[in-house]
Amino acid sequence: MTATKIPEGVFAPVATNFDAAGELDLNAFRSNMEWYSTSPLDGVVLLGSNGEFALLDGDEKLRLIEAGTSAIGGRKIVMAGTGAESTKATIALTKGAADLGIDYALIVTPYYYKSRYDRAAYVAHYKAVADASPVPIIVYIMTAYTGVDLASNVVAELSSYPNIAGIKDSGGNAPKVGEMVAGAAPGFAVLAGSASFLYPALCLGATGGILALADVAPGLCKEIDLAFRAGDHETARTLQHRVLVPNAAVTSKHGIPGLKVALETVGLKGGLPRPPIMPLGDADAADVRKSLAGAGIGPIS
Repeated sequence: MTATKIPEGVFAPVATNFDAAGELDLNAFRSNMEWYSTSPLDGVVLLGSNGEFALLDGDEKLRLIEAGTSAIGGRKIVMAGTGAESTKATIALTKGAADLGIDYALIVTPYYYKSRYDRAAYVAHYKAVADASPVPIIVYIMTAYTGVDLASNVVAELSSYPNIAGIKDSGGNAPKVGEMVAGAAPGFAVLAGSASFLYPALCLGATGGILALADVAPGLCKEIDLAFRAGDHETARTLQHRVLVPNAAVTSKHGIPGLKVALETVGLKGGLPRPPIMPLGDADAADVRKSLAGAGIGPIS
């Protein structure tokens, strides 16, 4: 699939599956991808934060990307997280992923030496990656994990640079979303990083979202997007309220282990997170299942 300049719609940052020994379970992963390929999603994101990318080595990442792009088979847009701590490593992984058929590379901010990185360092990093990447790149801000937040004026500068197609920001800061949209060059996508603020972000000019909840409720998340685009704001608001509790269950409240439980609950392949992340206990798992049921999120058909 040829990527459009502006990534729009709803994308699921899919989970990575592991077997009982903690190794990649590519059969389970392919099974999920086959289902996503026929879902209402506009695309999937491999190796996002929900894909436990930080716990995978380079060879595992490429094997996962190969399995994902093959299973999707051009039916949906495929993004892949190819950010690394060094510019060199980011470029190498991005090129490898592009060779395997991804449409966009999602580049998380380097963070380990963040106290030594200034605006110039981040701008130079992203421009170097964009220059070297065979596919458009998307800047990825995940401050909760990295401790790094790029100011709106930095985003504005990057938005006009060739081959930088957009940004995913998971912060949920509505004023900043508005600032990024207002300051961006034409053709630059701003993507909400959580279903918890998809509708407000769309109202401010975002083009869509990369949403953990879309892993288990792609139709519900897409309904918000479609209602907004149809001008049916009452429906969009009602659906936005409906997703708040289940979204928290698979993000801020229970995180990746909660997402794995949610996947199993709806009939997809979940399994265990990779250590040192621990699986949920029985009470927390029950809370996830209750949160889904309360929002009418049931088994896939």
